[in-house]
Amino acid sequence: MQKSLIFYGLRETMGRMRENPRYNVISMRISDQEQQFLEEVMQKSRKSASEIMRAALKYLMREQTLSRTSK
Repeated sequence: MQKSLIFYGLRETMGRMRENPRYNVISMRISDQEQQFLEEVMQKSRKSASEIMRAALKYLMREQTLSRTSK
């Protein structure tokens, strides 16, 4: 397995090069109820919060595309 060394500022990290690297970060505030629900979904699906939010975003993007084409 080949490892690559990547430098970000003064910090160096080791990891594989990604085909579609993600550089954008979103931070959001959620209620205690939303946090509890998210944790339950994470536990049941064995996915990270990021994976769940990406799936939700893809769903919304698909819905938006469908609503545009049905007009």
